[in-house]
Amino acid sequence: MSDEFTTDELRHLARLARLALTPGELTLFSRQLAQFLTYARQVQAIDTSGVRPTSHPLAGTGALRPDQERPSLSRDEVLAQAPEADPAAGLFKVPRVLGS
Repeated sequence: MSDEFTTDELRHLARLARLALTPGELTLFSRQLAQFLTYARQVQAIDTSGVRPTSHPLAGTGALRPDQERPSLSRDEVLAQAPEADPAAGLFKVPRVLGS
């Protein structure tokens, strides 16, 4: 892969992403993407064979408490307190989110 990211390649990506870029943005972003890809290749070239994989940069345990089972309200008690609930079906009625 070359270090250059052409405006034609960026124009193609912009079309796929349905982005309308000005000629100035095409020039600027293609240069920035080329610089980013060059940097990414430099990072990929780093030898990490002696580095242990980690899921978190800090060692140790989290500050979370262990799970503890505790008593809670029954489903019937909660549904009795909920507005417009359907206790027979065990459901809460909530405002519509999709297709509003």
